[in-house]
Amino acid sequence: MPPPDSALKSQVLAYLKNHHVVTLATHGPQGLWAAAVFYASDGLNLYFLSSPGSRHSMNIAANARIAATIQEDYKAWPDIKGIQLEGEAVRLEGAARATALACYGAKFPLIGNLAQAPLEIAKAMSKVAWYKLVPEAMHFIDNAQGFGHRESLPCDLIPPPFPSSV
Repeated sequence: MPPPDSALKSQVLAYLKNHHVVTLATHGPQGLWAAAVFYASDGLNLYFLSSPGSRHSMNIAANARIAATIQEDYKAWPDIKGIQLEGEAVRLEGAARATALACYGAKFPLIGNLAQAPLEIAKAMSKVAWYKLVPEAMHFIDNAQGFGHRESLPCDLIPPPFPSSV
């Protein structure tokens, strides 16, 4: 039987794969802000794109520490499942940006095949910034196991954050 942390990690990885939107909580010069963005995951790391002029992107540039949630809009409390996490988000450049695009394109084929995308999408993609969110703490909520049931994924299963100069 696999260790409990291994089972939890498998559950979290499946949840990340089957969901598409992460809500970012950032803090910057104008204060706190929350924004929902589409993401693709590579293990426990998340890639997302955004306008570099958006408030959450400017907040990340000022302060890479963020919190985030991934969940559905449930109607019944016992059905609630989701992920809460905290970590660092950094803007990617060069080869790291290409890696993010490949990961994102595998999940969202329209982005993965920009040559076939509508011109409006291709133009918009030329202006975005790519980001990598590396979790430092991650929690999986599953009310089916009991109201408020939350398990923490040990940080030693998550690669340490990389330097902000990526």
